[in-house]
Amino acid sequence: MQEETLDVKQKFKKALAQVVKRHRKEQQKSISKISAEIMMTKSMWTDLESGIKDPQLTTIWKISEALNIPLENIIKEIKDILGKDFTLID
Repeated sequence: MQEETLDVKQKFKKALAQVVKRHRKEQQKSISKISAEIMMTKSMWTDLESGIKDPQLTTIWKISEALNIPLENIIKEIKDILGKDFTLID
């Protein structure tokens, strides 16, 4: 059961990483620039884009503001990647 929870969280982190990285690249923002905008270290940003980091909602909100994308759009894109049947609870 605990292993399944870790797998589900990993899928979520990977989907978030995919969305954030795509938008950053589309806007041609470097990791240095975007991480400085939200006061995050470059290594933490790299971990986020690699699907290692599991950020708090406040951090995701800052990211959405730095990328000029409504928070709900980021959430929708994550949901689209994960599919309608995805859930974080058992």
